[in-house]
Amino acid sequence: MESMDELLEEQLKDLFSAENQLIKALPKMAKKASTEELVEAFNSHLEETRGHVERLRKIASELEFSLGGHTCVAMQGLIEEGNEVIEEDGKNPLIDAALVAAAQRVEHYEIAGYGNARALADHLGHSKVVKLLDDTLDEEKTADDTLTDVCQSAIFPAADAAREEEEAGEEELAGSRSSSNGKRGSPARNTKRRSTTKSRR
Repeated sequence: MESMDELLEEQLKDLFSAENQLIKALPKMAKKASTEELVEAFNSHLEETRGHVERLRKIASELEFSLGGHTCVAMQGLIEEGNEVIEEDGKNPLIDAALVAAAQRVEHYEIAGYGNARALADHLGHSKVVKLLDDTLDEEKTADDTLTDVCQSAIFPAADAAREEEEAGEEELAGSRSSSNGKRGSPARNTKRRSTTKSRR
């Protein structure tokens, strides 16, 4: 790497690889999610991500370089963390919250990547590229905000309700066991009294 132009190309190739990996990962995350709003957020961002790839193709054409031949290792690691959540048993608000955490790590990585690429493009005077990167950067930030909103409005309340229901069930079960133990104890005490009365006679 010998110039700022080459650095920009490397950053864009990294983002191209990251976005293509994400296109494969998002449907799996949507399938695992149980909260309707989260499923919609993942599916919506999938369509946006396809658009991000097309913008990167336009940028590569504008700057006259090829996007292939690079793998974003960082995105591989982030997606692997998401896969660990996907492999968990069941579907519930806790799993959804973990999916959001994994997805927001991805979003923050992309926001940083696009922000750096935009700064380089602006420094080099590539005004068309700056505009395309701005559009994608805005969508990445909106996707991150949407995930936060879904957590606060849907996932967290559902998780609280599930916990309260579980605690109520445990209390009811404990009360039932206590009542049952008390009923079994009464005949034994009565038998002892009868036995004592008999011996006195």
